[in-house]
Amino acid sequence: MSKNNLSAHINHQTITKEMLQQKALCINTHFGKRLFDVTFSSLFLLFIFSWLYPLIAFAIKVETKGLALFVQERIGLNGKIFKCYKFRTLHTNKSSLDKDSLPLSYTTPVTKVGAFLRKYNLDELPQFINVLKGDMSIVGPRPHAILFHNMYSEYVKNIDERLLLKPGITGLAQIKGLRGDVENQEENKINIQKRIAADIEYITNWHFTLDIQISCKTFFKL
Repeated sequence: MSKNNLSAHINHQTITKEMLQQKALCINTHFGKRLFDVTFSSLFLLFIFSWLYPLIAFAIKVETKGLALFVQERIGLNGKIFKCYKFRTLHTNKSSLDKDSLPLSYTTPVTKVGAFLRKYNLDELPQFINVLKGDMSIVGPRPHAILFHNMYSEYVKNIDERLLLKPGITGLAQIKGLRGDVENQEENKINIQKRIAADIEYITNWHFTLDIQISCKTFFKL
């Protein structure tokens, strides 16, 4: 489905905080959404991740010493902190759980294997473990590192509204191309505001088929 067709399903509207909370509650308790998360993540981990993990882990460890998995505390549903899994894409020179410092990507160079994993979003694959555990959903707002969330809150006053949902591996903001930070501060500020707006837009206009559309569009963009 094209971006224009997908956008046709997103109805812009004014919504109160109470209405947003009620909509988020419906999404979080929707049986079909959780069933999709558990079924898809279980099948992926069993039939794909089970053989892909050793290959990626081997490539990571051949290039650099250290663990293949990178674990970082992220902000999840209702502000709850959880440990988010990713394949390590950076050289190791400090603790991956140092929540009081800048994320490693600010200070540590990306490995060659890491650059490949990032290019095709393969570094995010371990987050299907988070989905199966219930920390995340396949589709939802991307989980921010604690420091990033605090930084972004200076630009977006209603940023906490995105915490009404479980974070996702992919989301509406990502298929719109709103991902990552840029060096220009003003441009980055605008980009962040658009990302958060897309997250809230997703909550406002959620329906189960939207999750399927976003999942399919993410797959075909890989």
